[in-house]
Amino acid sequence: MYDYDLLVVGSANADLVIGVDRRPAPGETVLGSDLVVHPGGKGANQAVAAARLGARTALLARVGDDGHGRLLLDSQRAAGVDTVGMLVGGAPTGVALITVDPSGDNSIVVSPGANARLAPQDVRAAASLFQASRVVSAQLEIPLETVVETVRSLAFGSRFVLNPSPPARLPAAVLTACDPLIVNEHEARFLLGDSAGPTPEDWARALLLRGPRSVVITLGGAGALVAAGSTNSFVRVASPQVDVVDTTGAGDAFTAALAWRLGLGEDLAEAAAFAVRVGAAAVTRHGAQESYPTAEEVFAR
Repeated sequence: MYDYDLLVVGSANADLVIGVDRRPAPGETVLGSDLVVHPGGKGANQAVAAARLGARTALLARVGDDGHGRLLLDSQRAAGVDTVGMLVGGAPTGVALITVDPSGDNSIVVSPGANARLAPQDVRAAASLFQASRVVSAQLEIPLETVVETVRSLAFGSRFVLNPSPPARLPAAVLTACDPLIVNEHEARFLLGDSAGPTPEDWARALLLRGPRSVVITLGGAGALVAAGSTNSFVRVASPQVDVVDTTGAGDAFTAALAWRLGLGEDLAEAAAFAVRVGAAAVTRHGAQESYPTAEEVFAR
């Protein structure tokens, strides 16, 4: 019996958000809206998104002993996430500087802070969390060596989900553990380099040949492409059409929803169909964690 549907190993940031009419060109200054501070970070976002959907969720992350760290701890607890794995100290809490334009698109610069101190020994010390978790998800806002240790620490029979964002070259041990590897177009092209073809099907086929057990390509408003079990077996999953307000954290909501539904026993295409609905709901509201829907809200759409 698993105590957790999902263990998230990843980052926790304070998101400092400014709305802008347009992004500045090099050397240019533009005026923006008042600064708003939200709890964020890909790991923390995924944990909150999953818990809000109803998943029994734990987060392994590191924050600073500061106001931003307390904000993040409070937001996790409020969402129902088990924070026993949240470590405090070592560096200031990570910060993400985010600009959002009128179309809802965002640009993000991250200062890792304490996230860069989440170390392999922290993963080893959390062995009991891994043994109790049905699915483990990770991202790359923490050191790659910590992600490698996460793969080594997986319990027998558990499933590993990775969104390699921000993208980095992945060792074979990590790639072959992914089930699925979740990437957007930018991440797919980074991982494939000059070998990237022109279509999502090409990217999925090429990525599968690198070792993941399955691959999901997220396509924004167009939904997602699912590839599992064969380099020629693809399923396109359509997304509901919504009015986009803010895309911040939508990919994290998608990943969390997908990981949770996989843990419930759904196949990859079925889980992705639910996840695109969660991602679509998230972009209709401002912010990251504040925008995440409950399962009831998703099914009511």
